[in-house]
Amino acid sequence: MRQLGEWESVGVNEVLEATNGIEALEIIEKEKPGVIFTDIKMPKMSGLQLIERLNQHSYTGKVILVTGYDDYTFMRKAIQLNSFDYLLKPIDPEAFQQVLTKVVDSLEAEQEENEEILAEAKKLRHSQLMTSLCLNEGTDTAFLHSIIPEAEDIDFTLLYFYQGHQPDPCINELSNELQARNMGATFTFQGEENLYIVLTAKHQWVYVERWISENISIPIRLVQDSFSSFNQIPEVFNGLLTALKGNQYRAIRQVDELEALKRMQEIVAYVEDYYMEDISLQKLSKMFFLTREHISRKFKKETGMTLSKYVTNLRVRQAKQWLLETAETIHSISLMLGYQDEKYFSKLFKKVVGLTPFEYRALYANVRDSEKSSI
Repeated sequence: MRQLGEWESVGVNEVLEATNGIEALEIIEKEKPGVIFTDIKMPKMSGLQLIERLNQHSYTGKVILVTGYDDYTFMRKAIQLNSFDYLLKPIDPEAFQQVLTKVVDSLEAEQEENEEILAEAKKLRHSQLMTSLCLNEGTDTAFLHSIIPEAEDIDFTLLYFYQGHQPDPCINELSNELQARNMGATFTFQGEENLYIVLTAKHQWVYVERWISENISIPIRLVQDSFSSFNQIPEVFNGLLTALKGNQYRAIRQVDELEALKRMQEIVAYVEDYYMEDISLQKLSKMFFLTREHISRKFKKETGMTLSKYVTNLRVRQAKQWLLETAETIHSISLMLGYQDEKYFSKLFKKVVGLTPFEYRALYANVRDSEKSSI
């Protein structure tokens, strides 16, 4: 079975083996693998017995049963034991790889979901702690040291979204942006609807407000102050809340359509200048201080295609020119265009043009030769 799978292609870097069910159970308890392939027939303990024992110990990994049986009784028992899948003997290598890929994908999806749940729980806990600090009902500031950049002064901003809007997705985007740039953090105030707290290092707010104006279209009221000690948070919060309720706020100006169009044209121009380099939504997001989602949406609206397709078309266009006008090898051309794998480049080229680079060069070279001979 070790020889059947292309393990590294799906990110599996260690494969453990056992000669019987008892040995398998010992290895599983010690190493806690994410995936188990077990034969239904094993010495000392069958595959079904092994799964029953694992279920008793609340094993959370995935089990694939290997069997020579293909009947309803076996299938029902396997389902009852929560096995992930099964393979029939003799094992077909392609079927094995499909099951391996499926089970690894399932594990990764579960891990990603668990991480998201933990992250949301952590955000909620931080918001609860911040609310307690603001109301002078708590003294725990340890959590702030890990998420707020070190600075002599911290800007304390209250954002209030008008009723009838759903600001949470916007705040989540802002929170991710601040964390990615190590500029600060956002908190949901627990005692007031649509009220959010943003803490940023001094002098960083100008960039944050620019990001908000370009990425959030919901009207926002804003009040702001600063502090140098976490002990000042209750006082600062009360002052800002009073100002907000007394209508002593300002609104964040939204970027008008003309300015947004100009920014997107700058991004398109950059892509057209540097398409042979590594270009991604993440890179453009950092350069132009816009979210990846915003760039993706607006880029497609401006050009009629996704960023990756636009870059591919630019590269293929340049490749066609070099194939016809130079003697550069296809390998050299693929490297110059940013593709390390010549086969991948050829496959991409054929997908766009309908011919491989070799076929394209040969075809149009013959066309030119025919034109010359007819003159």
